[in-house]
Amino acid sequence: MYSIQRVVARALLVSTCWLMIVVSAVSARAQTVRPLISELGNPARGRVEYVNDSLVPLNVLVQAQGFRVSESGDISYMPLESSIHLKLSATSFRIPPKQSYYLFYEAETDHSPAWFVIYATFSGFAVRSQEGMNVRLELPHTVYLLPKKGMSQEDVVIRSAAYDPATNKVVVDVENTANAFDRVLSTVIHAGKHNQEVPGFPIFPQSRRHIEYAWTGSLPPERVQLEFEHFKLEKELNRVP
Repeated sequence: MYSIQRVVARALLVSTCWLMIVVSAVSARAQTVRPLISELGNPARGRVEYVNDSLVPLNVLVQAQGFRVSESGDISYMPLESSIHLKLSATSFRIPPKQSYYLFYEAETDHSPAWFVIYATFSGFAVRSQEGMNVRLELPHTVYLLPKKGMSQEDVVIRSAAYDPATNKVVVDVENTANAFDRVLSTVIHAGKHNQEVPGFPIFPQSRRHIEYAWTGSLPPERVQLEFEHFKLEKELNRVP
């Protein structure tokens, strides 16, 4: 099981951040979904908790969607694939003020690894937007259905790693050559005694990831290290002219 606290959910929450800001600014309390990410076997049983920290009851609608992640990390959503069989304990419910609701689910896929997101849409806030629209908040719970055997060190390759002094960025291209899913738990950039640790990222089957990191050290970085659960990869950094 991977460390899910580091992640990952940053990309999945980008599309809803503005809604969270609106709600937080008005009520000073945010609704919560936990965990944000679950990495399970196949088949799987899971549970997600929805917390209503507000002083009013909230209505919640739940819908599952599939998604893809591009080489640059952008996410696009789509209908749930027919090969994923999902059973939810509820598709709508009401959470009283200052209370939680637990949603249970059973999931199975014809071919693993597979992944999907369960979106919960909160409504019923005692506020409206400047345009007079009711405020709604969408929170994702992302599920990965994974086989017992994960990625090995031979499956992933750092195709290129470079430091660009003009932009002060470290640019890394990583390729997963296997039909397995894994996660870079963290990335460490080294420059002498100075180490800069930055968040990791998921790497999907038969895909590449292009990552750019802002370098904050005073000396040029020398190498980059990707830390997986069971192994590490390291590569010297080229310097962009």
